[in-house]
Amino acid sequence: MATVAQVMLDAPRRIGPRSSGLSMTPAEFARIRVAERHKFHRFELIRGVLIVTPPPGNAEIDPNQELGYLLLLHRDNHPDGHRLDLTLNEQTLFVGENRRRCDRALWIGLGQAPDTEADFPAIIVEFVCGSRRDARRDYVEKRGEYLAAGVLEYWIVDRSRRIMTVDRRDAIDPIIVPADGMYRTDLLPGFDLPLARLLARADLWPAKTRPRRPPAAGDA
Repeated sequence: MATVAQVMLDAPRRIGPRSSGLSMTPAEFARIRVAERHKFHRFELIRGVLIVTPPPGNAEIDPNQELGYLLLLHRDNHPDGHRLDLTLNEQTLFVGENRRRCDRALWIGLGQAPDTEADFPAIIVEFVCGSRRDARRDYVEKRGEYLAAGVLEYWIVDRSRRIMTVDRRDAIDPIIVPADGMYRTDLLPGFDLPLARLLARADLWPAKTRPRRPPAAGDA
């Protein structure tokens, strides 16, 4: 007969934004249930701690959607487009004991629908939203984790710096694509990515700002 403690451990755990900072195992993370009103928040497990962040803003969603559109056009219209097995946005990646949420993942060259938990993406894309903390996470923390996990290329689209940085597993130095540049990769023969097209979509939206705290009683 299961004990009360075992039943509690096996039961789905309901979480929300206020759950950020909870200690949690990967097994517990796999059982969490998110309330409908919080489903667009990002839930990650980093070094045994649950991290909850607000959903991405339109300045990230719009260029990400444009990239997805360009990739699907290539898949459906280019002779080598079949190499793109699948591309999905807002994917939870199994990175060792961590569970990272990426902006876009591309599975390439498998010849079949990937197992998104077992087959690590060939390309991962992140859109930097501007804050120093987020930039450090994308440029340093995620870069190291993704490359160690086996990603072949890691793209960082940076609206504020007007560049895209491409880290490749087989190269020491990254490729820097300028705002007016075109990026091509051997992983997707025939695919041309004009960075200006993504930046133009991001520029349609104001950068996210933190809301001001209302003055407390007694404040001057």
